[in-house]
Amino acid sequence: MGRLFWTGAFFHEGDDDHDHGFGQLDDFVDDHGEGAASAAGLEVTWALDNVELTTVGVDVGSSTSHLLFARLHLQRLTESLSSRFVVVEREVLHRSPILLTPYRPETGLIDVEALERFVDDAYAAAHLTPKDVDTGAVILTGAALERANARAVAELFAAHGGKFVCASAGHNLEGILAAHGSGAVELSRARHATLLHVDVGGGTTKLALLHDGEVVATAAIHVGGRLVAFDSDARIMRIEPSARLLADALGLDQHLELGSRLSSEHRRRLSDALVDILVDYVAGRRDSPLVRAFALTDDLDLSGYRLDGITFSGGVAEYVYGREPTRFGDLGPDLAVALQRALDDRLPAPRVELGEGIRATVLGASQFSVQLSGNTVHISNADVLPLRNLPVVYARLDAPEPDAAAVAQAIRNGFVRLDLREGEHPAAVALPWRGQPHYANIRALADGIARALPRSLAAGFPLVVALESDIGASLGGILSEELDVNTPMISIDGLQLIELDYVDVGEVILPANVVPVVVKSLAFAAASNGVSQLKEEHPS
Repeated sequence: MGRLFWTGAFFHEGDDDHDHGFGQLDDFVDDHGEGAASAAGLEVTWALDNVELTTVGVDVGSSTSHLLFARLHLQRLTESLSSRFVVVEREVLHRSPILLTPYRPETGLIDVEALERFVDDAYAAAHLTPKDVDTGAVILTGAALERANARAVAELFAAHGGKFVCASAGHNLEGILAAHGSGAVELSRARHATLLHVDVGGGTTKLALLHDGEVVATAAIHVGGRLVAFDSDARIMRIEPSARLLADALGLDQHLELGSRLSSEHRRRLSDALVDILVDYVAGRRDSPLVRAFALTDDLDLSGYRLDGITFSGGVAEYVYGREPTRFGDLGPDLAVALQRALDDRLPAPRVELGEGIRATVLGASQFSVQLSGNTVHISNADVLPLRNLPVVYARLDAPEPDAAAVAQAIRNGFVRLDLREGEHPAAVALPWRGQPHYANIRALADGIARALPRSLAAGFPLVVALESDIGASLGGILSEELDVNTPMISIDGLQLIELDYVDVGEVILPANVVPVVVKSLAFAAASNGVSQLKEEHPS
């Protein structure tokens, strides 16, 4: 297992057999002499500031499934004796083949046994076993998430080892993941650009509006390349309900039957109609019954933004960017052609190429960083610690003097972006507020938290609040003493969290009275291709 260390409280997580503590070093000197002890001392010093982890990322989507194994080297930040570890090197160990997500023809459910064989083969090809994996993320997305046995699929992957931090992704979260994993967010940040990211998968298309490296809004619609699937003889073997609805509207219902062959002309008509629905949805034209029927989320509001480019990911992106010549028994190539025509005529910005397409949703697995929260924390009941794998609900707060209603709405918005329902799951609320620590400001934050979490508080979930400013004790005191919040409360500060993080909150370390916090973040790659293109098209 991976080992996490810091000085002072000297926290350690990992195998005892690999714990090189200072007491053991003294014994080593006695047995082997000072020269050997010097080398051992260097090893201990290195281990205090460096961690190596083996990770796995798993993506089970509507159309395809795949795994990626990586080794991460994390290093402690050196400035100001920081206790935070960051990734300094990432080595891909193995990328599995792309598997067409298997479904049982008689039920339409995911074939869990076939997936299990695929996973076993991927571990074997990577020369790894589940015990070798320290951490990972499993993302179940799109139509795969809607199958009746989706929970069994998630449990299958979790059983294959590692501390998996995510089991499913709804439409909004998948849009965020795809925008990050493709490199579109990094491109937007690097060029201070406004981008529309379009992730076209097998069953759904996820949209993300990006501005200056931030995901401003997300949306999703039932447009995908595998709404109709064919066998090797080009006979229809699976039809999604949305495809039947579209075929009825186009008068093609008699041609869309299991076992029949769909002509190239009929594939073109279906694909053109799907892109028409997508373009109308992007433009906010919801008067069409098909757009209303296919929409999975609220509209994506592009007003007030001038787009610098449109980026793509997902399986269909491989055809849009001309990287995949093979047909895989679906509408993917036809949909890509229709998208290309729309880019030329009806979409409001030029296409910008990215390096990652089909593997964008989960491109690494997870990375660890470690922070300490100390003297100004408020913990009402230490017995609930440790807490593991809490999703970070990131509340965007801009005003230096917070308003309780705005704070509550920011927290609710954070739940929506992650496709979480408040009161159904424990979560950690991150408040990146840096205003003046006056009583009125802290009281407004406390009021907003209490208003935003009525079901969580009623259910008795531990209330975990993570702050950047050193106001954890004051905020916790107001919540418990003035607002009568009597669920277990952990108000911790001095932390820097971002959306898509997960946190583990460890037990209080005495006498230092500090709390170890392990922050787990999905690791994403940059997109150098797109940076080059935007430099040419939108010079600084």
